[in-house]
Amino acid sequence: MRRGSFVRALLRRPQGAAALAWLALVALAAAVSPFWTPADPFRTDPYSAWLPPSGTHLFGTDAVGRDIASYVMAASGTTVVVAVSAGLLALVVGLGLAALGSLTARIVRESVAVLIDVLVAFPTILVAMALAAAFGGSLGVVVVAAGLGYGVTIARVSRSEIRRVAREDYVTAARASGAGTATVLLRHVLPNIAPVFVVQLSLAMATSILAEAGLSFLGYGASAETASWGRLLADLQKFLGVHPWTILWPGLAITLTVLALNLLGDAVRDAADPRLRGGGRRAGLSVDPGAPAAPTAAPAAADSPAASPGVTS
Repeated sequence: MRRGSFVRALLRRPQGAAALAWLALVALAAAVSPFWTPADPFRTDPYSAWLPPSGTHLFGTDAVGRDIASYVMAASGTTVVVAVSAGLLALVVGLGLAALGSLTARIVRESVAVLIDVLVAFPTILVAMALAAAFGGSLGVVVVAAGLGYGVTIARVSRSEIRRVAREDYVTAARASGAGTATVLLRHVLPNIAPVFVVQLSLAMATSILAEAGLSFLGYGASAETASWGRLLADLQKFLGVHPWTILWPGLAITLTVLALNLLGDAVRDAADPRLRGGGRRAGLSVDPGAPAAPTAAPAAADSPAASPGVTS
């Protein structure tokens, strides 16, 4: 599928276009925030505490007078770094385990399958808390925990897909021509299961955002010197009964970003998979809707003199 037609197919889906728009806004905020924000996100001013939203403070201020809009904007950079780093780590771990569990000797495949089943039972948050207890809370701990945790899930989902594609005739032909395992995996297998990996990668990034927000909320994630949506939620939830509107902004940022990643994964899968794009393609066949229908054998047989033995000329 050509790049232009893929982009058009993606943008034709409302959920894909909306998800791209929101994620582009988050990425823009992450890129701009190190150089400019409406106010210093860490500057405190007790005389400006709990100001309502206004032209000066778009989202209002918190208990110590910080500008919430500036803090949310600065925290988007933390979110992007965690999501991309954890997503890439999960993809590498998942691809490695799935390849070992699909394209190697039987004893290795069975051992990897057992290992995946054991590791997938450990929740990502629990693993991150254990690592934080051992090495201290930091964004690095969140990235490693989320990457490893969801990497195992990717391996479990992708293992069966790799085994299915590995049994296709073109893969058998590539092996017979002398292609190695790495060549078969990169050139023949991965392009055919790319939609599966796209969906899993988007889920891994969404999970890492939730893990970072949850761990920072509990005090195991970002440090006090690092802007984080989860840490802002932890600071504001103490005053939820008095100033409930303040917690809306970081909560919306987390919710919309996670939702956008999920919707984008589904839209990319639908746009990349010919079976889900609609139109005239089904099971690898191309159908021309304007072509005349082929005549059937039954009418021809009925019109033939030989088909009417009781009629003589």
